[in-house]
Amino acid sequence: MMEWNSGSLNNERLYLREFNESDWVGVHRYASQDIVSKYQVWDSNSEEETKTFVNQILKDKLKKPRTRYVFAIIIKKDDALVGAGEINIRDFLNKSGDIAYIVNPMYWGKGIATEAAKMLIGFGFEKLNLHRITAYCNPDNLGSKRVLEKAGLTQEGKLRENLLMKNGDWRDSLVYSILDKGKRQINYT
Repeated sequence: MMEWNSGSLNNERLYLREFNESDWVGVHRYASQDIVSKYQVWDSNSEEETKTFVNQILKDKLKKPRTRYVFAIIIKKDDALVGAGEINIRDFLNKSGDIAYIVNPMYWGKGIATEAAKMLIGFGFEKLNLHRITAYCNPDNLGSKRVLEKAGLTQEGKLRENLLMKNGDWRDSLVYSILDKGKRQINYT
């Protein structure tokens, strides 16, 4: 069962906790790898870029009203930071938001991204009172597509050339979503 306790989401294997300044080291372990940024609009990070990313998360945490929640994904048994998960409120009136996640490639294929996505969805519906949660992925990113489907999201369509990539090319995005009425069919642990 997932629990929300003062800045962290917990299940049996993982906890997602809010970032602290020193987390840049764990983030840099994956964000500096080319394979991780392959489908992203950003290139593999320098140390300074990773620190800037974590500092922005800490600043966003203080904004009122808060619209961005970013969590370090931690494997409990190792106390290892293996990724990040994020939920953003995009529209308060229409109760909509979106999720994103990234995991260190050393931990790919172990269900961590799927678990984290489910925990973010549960947080969005249960604590943020969202009605609709959306996620986007590169059509070529088969792993991310599988994660979204396993997490209970439904593919709705494709946005054509909506993101400018680091090499100057435009990229399409697949659009996935889940509605709060669909949450009854999802186990968020």
